[in-house]
Parts: sequence; structure tokens; C-alpha cells
Amino acid sequence: MRKLLSVFGALLSLAPGSAVLAADKLDLARAEEIVSGRCFLCHGLEGEAASQVFPRLAGQHADYIARQLSDFKSGKRKSDTMKPQSEELTADEMKALGLFFQQKSVAAAVASDTMLVGVGKYIFERGNSFSGLPACSSCHGATGHGTPQLPRLAGQHPRYIEDQLRQFNKRERTNDNAVMHTVASKLSELETHAVAEYIATLE
Repeated sequence: MRKLLSVFGALLSLAPGSAVLAADKLDLARAEEIVSGRCFLCHGLEGEAASQVFPRLAGQHADYIARQLSDFKSGKRKSDTMKPQSEELTADEMKALGLFFQQKSVAAAVASDTMLVGVGKYIFERGNSFSGLPACSSCHGATGHGTPQLPRLAGQHPRYIEDQLRQFNKRERTNDNAVMHTVASKLSELETHAVAEYIATLE
């Protein structure tokens, strides 16, 4: 009996922790290879983004990134740029890229127009009861950190946030559209600009 327990204990020590850890290391090494080979041109080596027109991926949820890559690959989310970039990626590579960027740190922006950011803070936290606009925080959380299903917004470039809201409003973004079209359609130009500026200041 003792011998059997000893063997069982030895098997437990081999699985699953060490095997999973080794797989994670291999996945992250592959992810780093993909990032340094192509992703960095737009999204930066650390997910910081080379321009405000591209999303910052640092700190974004791994599952969310993997799902967006899958949507780009399938065509569910339209993009002339991301479609060819995602077509050769496997599901495991998508997950590895998500994990790679999730582990990167995000630097919040410093507010340059405190009054405008104040309007954005109000919209983010309370919405606009006069237009029926819900608070952004009701889905994305009080700090904008989101969930594995809903994106982290905190620290995102304002220009990118504004562009996505406009695409949702015009139904030009073809995934995640059901709820976000309704939200974006209720935002005024001022509210769109203000909430994007506020989101950028969140850590």
C-alpha cells in the first residue's frame, strides 16, 4: 500500500503543474517571436502601440485578445490589416499572444484638460439619464479593467477609443456590436471625446 501511495505521489508531482509551466514557457517564447516578427510594427514590443490609431494591448485580458484574433481570422470582425495578420495563427498561438500582452504593464496618461476629463468621468461612472446612456462602468468596471469577456479600457489611447465608438455607432465594427451599437448611438461628440480622454487616465 505504501509503495502504491509513493508511486501515486510521484505521479502527482509530475502533473499538472510542471507540464503546464513548461507549456506556458514555450507558448510565451512563441508569442514573443510572433510579436517581434510582426505585431510590434503597430502594437509595439510591449503592447504600448506605435500610434494612437492602434490599440494598446498591454494589460488587456488574454481571453479577449485571443477572441478578437479569432474573429479577425474568421472575418467576424472586419479589418483589411488584421485579417492577413491573423490567418496563419493557430488557436494556441492566439492564446499565447493574449497571455504575452496581458502580462505587460500599462501606463496611464496625464489629463491635459481637467474639465473635459471631468465630463468623461461623469459619463463613465454615471452615464446620461437624459439620453438613456448607461454608465461605461456598469460593464467595464469602476476602474475600467473589464473582464475576460469584456475588454480592459483603462489606459487605452483616446483616439482608438473614439474610433471604435464611431465604428460601433455606424455598425462598421462587425463583432461585439449588439450592445455597443446601442451605447455608441447615444453618445454625443462631446461625450465621446470626453469619455475617451478620461479612460486614458485610468490605471
